[in-house]
Amino acid sequence: MTTEEAANMSAAGPPQGAKAPVGGSAAHEVASVGATPSEFGRVAVLMGGVSAEREVSLMSGGGVLKALLSKGVDAHAFDPAERPLDDLKREGFDRCFIALHGRFGEDGTVQGALELLGIPYTGSGVMASAISMDKVMTKRIWRFEGLSTPAWAQVSSAEQTHAAFAELGAPMIVKPAREGSSIGFTKVLTEDQCDAAYALAAQHDVEVLCEQFIAGDEVTCPVLGAADAPTALPLIRIVAPDGNYDYQNKYFTDVTQYLVPAGLPAGEEEAISALVCRAYQVLRCRGWARADVMIDAKTRTPYLLEINTSPGMTGHSLVPMSAKAAGISYEDLCVQLLRSTTLDAKAAP
Repeated sequence: MTTEEAANMSAAGPPQGAKAPVGGSAAHEVASVGATPSEFGRVAVLMGGVSAEREVSLMSGGGVLKALLSKGVDAHAFDPAERPLDDLKREGFDRCFIALHGRFGEDGTVQGALELLGIPYTGSGVMASAISMDKVMTKRIWRFEGLSTPAWAQVSSAEQTHAAFAELGAPMIVKPAREGSSIGFTKVLTEDQCDAAYALAAQHDVEVLCEQFIAGDEVTCPVLGAADAPTALPLIRIVAPDGNYDYQNKYFTDVTQYLVPAGLPAGEEEAISALVCRAYQVLRCRGWARADVMIDAKTRTPYLLEINTSPGMTGHSLVPMSAKAAGISYEDLCVQLLRSTTLDAKAAP
């Protein structure tokens, strides 16, 4: 898929077969957001890039570009894999909407380049982006702050993966420490799967994470706003075939169910929303993010898995689905995020 093809894609709604989002608390409802070309100036929608998530990024960027154009924003597609970033300065871009996913887009590198160019951008700053992309560093901070996250081991060989399996037990999750979209992910059920699981993860990162598997409900919670004043959007409960919410079922099938309202026991959604907002705060995220959580089926304890600081905006993506349940259209969400653009140097009080 080229940047031009992505720019022509529509921002589709929830995939066919998904539970349609319904309702949303009054606190989340917003009026339609308008924009004038002069408000935002010339806007680059960064999409594509060189990560393993390039194709998903092109889909996200295509949807965002169409939404911003529909709101009167002077928006243009910009693929860092095809053009140098300093073209942004030469061509007079005033802001960037980052629709890149994975490395060299979500990990602080592009954010750092935009800081040097002096062009405000959506999402978290350099430090928060870099830490959030690294699942091991994220878990270390969450654990230090007393937030619940599954037990883990960082490994650098198949032998260490076997040792982690002996410690963490079955099932065990093995995945790259710095990838997204379930790329390089394996659910290890028996020790003889450890070698292949490590080899797959190591194809994508020299740092590999082995993680205790939590059996139970899987939910995701988007967050909007500044680090000191985050707002959680409605939770989505994910019901994937055989509990396998992998790359294919995330983006290219219609068999996964997305339940909004999540249908959790009384008080659980509020508790998980508070946990996720705290997780967002301690990492100093800003603008927006989406955290994934597993709820232990026996104890009903929620465990933070990871946080995405440049979430997907495709027709299968969860942030726009949750926003819709809160009364925020895809187009209004894009404008709201664009309005939050800033630089680290300007973010300090």
